[in-house]
Amino acid sequence: MNPNNPLLREASLPAFDQILPEHVEVAIREVIDDNRTHIHALESLPEPSFGNVMEPLEELHHRLARTWSPVGHLNGVMNNEALRERYNACLPLLAAYDTDVSQNEKIYHALESVQQREGQRLDAQQQAALEHALVDFRLAGVALSGEKKERYKAVMLQLSSLAAKFEENVLDATNAFTHHVTDEQELAGLNATIVAQARERAQAADKPGWLLDLAQPTYVAVMTDARSPALREAYYRAWSTRASTSGPTPAQYDNLQVMEDLLRLRHEAAQLLDFPNYAAYALARRMAGSVEEVLTFLRDLARAARPAAERELAELTAFAGRELQAWDVTFYSERLQEERYSISQEELRAYFPLPRVLDGLFAVVERLYGVKVKPRAGVAVWHADARYYDLFDASGKLQGGFYLDPYARPNKRSGAWMDDCVGRKQLASGNALPVAYLVCNALPGAAGQPAQLTHDDVVTLFHEFGHGLHHMLTRVDYPSIAGINGVAWDAVELPSQFMENYAWQPEVLRELTAHVETGAPLPDDKIAQLLRTRSFQAGLATLRQVEFALFDFRLHSEYDPARGARIYEILDEVRREVAVIRVPAFNRYPNSFGHIFAGGYAAGYYSYKWAEVLAADAFAAFEEAGAFDRATAQRFVDSILSRGGSRPALEAFVEFRGRPPRIEPLLRQHGIAG
Repeated sequence: MNPNNPLLREASLPAFDQILPEHVEVAIREVIDDNRTHIHALESLPEPSFGNVMEPLEELHHRLARTWSPVGHLNGVMNNEALRERYNACLPLLAAYDTDVSQNEKIYHALESVQQREGQRLDAQQQAALEHALVDFRLAGVALSGEKKERYKAVMLQLSSLAAKFEENVLDATNAFTHHVTDEQELAGLNATIVAQARERAQAADKPGWLLDLAQPTYVAVMTDARSPALREAYYRAWSTRASTSGPTPAQYDNLQVMEDLLRLRHEAAQLLDFPNYAAYALARRMAGSVEEVLTFLRDLARAARPAAERELAELTAFAGRELQAWDVTFYSERLQEERYSISQEELRAYFPLPRVLDGLFAVVERLYGVKVKPRAGVAVWHADARYYDLFDASGKLQGGFYLDPYARPNKRSGAWMDDCVGRKQLASGNALPVAYLVCNALPGAAGQPAQLTHDDVVTLFHEFGHGLHHMLTRVDYPSIAGINGVAWDAVELPSQFMENYAWQPEVLRELTAHVETGAPLPDDKIAQLLRTRSFQAGLATLRQVEFALFDFRLHSEYDPARGARIYEILDEVRREVAVIRVPAFNRYPNSFGHIFAGGYAAGYYSYKWAEVLAADAFAAFEEAGAFDRATAQRFVDSILSRGGSRPALEAFVEFRGRPPRIEPLLRQHGIAG
């Protein structure tokens, strides 16, 4: 391996201060070529064993993942044309390699031989790693014949490129939009930081007034607090029509054909593997057992939430005193919440400076799990916003680490996510500690001031840290099933949604808060008011999530090559079935629905609600024993956080809870009658 290429150096962390676009394709080609050589050697072993086949495969996959991880991460957080070009050039290389390996009949038969000869002698982790590998081979078409195998490979290549194109179009459409304001009255209600940044942006562009962007914090602020209906409408239209031809962003970024192609090719891939549709294919790795089970779950949840949602909408309409447009709902919801609970997200910002929130979050995980978080200086990062932390166990031993990139900025993907930087590995060939990326898109602080978060931002941070703990607290030795790897996709949100509960605990809120001017914690009366907002409009929020999930699942379970994807037709049908808030005809939210078209949630968006049931039921065990009960927390680590994909998700949950999951804790948490 070329030591002059920072992506190829043996190091515990990526050299983000040295990685350049020209390093990317060279490194990926070198690792793939070297991996292919090693795999070829594995094909002809006279006596395949777990140690001489499975472990080398784990090492090879781990090495490639570590090389690619910083590239994929940079593409999301520091996107530019040069990097994008090299990133896209690597996608077909990676897809071809992945398909070649997973369709390699000699390796597959070698692993089958290992299972037959050694299966009973392997420990539980080894058995799980081997079984996961064999399932992956089968689901990748290892048994396909010549023409079908080649077609499957071609489909995988196209899908990889299309997903990247979808994401690029959304990012480019978002970056292309600005809104020029010359009348300060149009900005009434917006927080001072966003207004100041808009003024700076206008000055940099040599324009009078203010220049607003379409970054997520700006969009949320406008929809929540802008008193100007015209500004809210402009932003609703811009955001809900990104990457389409129905709004103000350039038509060249339209994602409609990309979506059509993605759905067509996913369906074809599923049928090549003898699944009736892509949804059925996706469920082969999930907790849910059938398409019908998922659809029934979503529709039952919609029925449970609908009466509450209809009451909430009627209350909101009466409060506004007029018929509501789609761009009015968030604004009047915030005003109603302020009136009813005497509290608002903007008011709370001053109490949630990011440094204090992080200290409080780290205190929570130490109290729960005995782990300590400490910042480490001198680690190379990709942007001045980012920082690095080590995670130590109760004995002081280094357990892993994580990067945090908390703020929105140009050329950074919107939303929040956790991803692997390094997966845990304990193999004969060497060891590696788990490292995570935690990414948010909060509003940066004004000059000389710390960032001030809304409580929604705080909940998001806790959510992503829950994913991070799942990754870092793993005790699984094999990368393919360590951390979040190998976990059923409809259970992977359990640790993250579970962690959100602690952002709603009164004693935690006292620790998380310190007013930026006085240092005082959030007063008890404000904490009480905030807690009452948790179930505010829970019916409407539930129906919105069911709408997204049902739309996604129907798209993938009902695809008919003769009729095409029917994207907007299915969306209209779903809205008529479950939605109570009507949206304008120009709305094209599917065109920027990255979760299902680029983010791994295809036929899986239902996982958020599915896992929310698991998370609410898991937290109910803490409510019964005490929110910080160490015995319960240790059981949660032992059964779920540390186990990765080494056992089925349902078994892990039953081990922790002593029974299968129930929906009642979620309905109770949301204040929705079951």
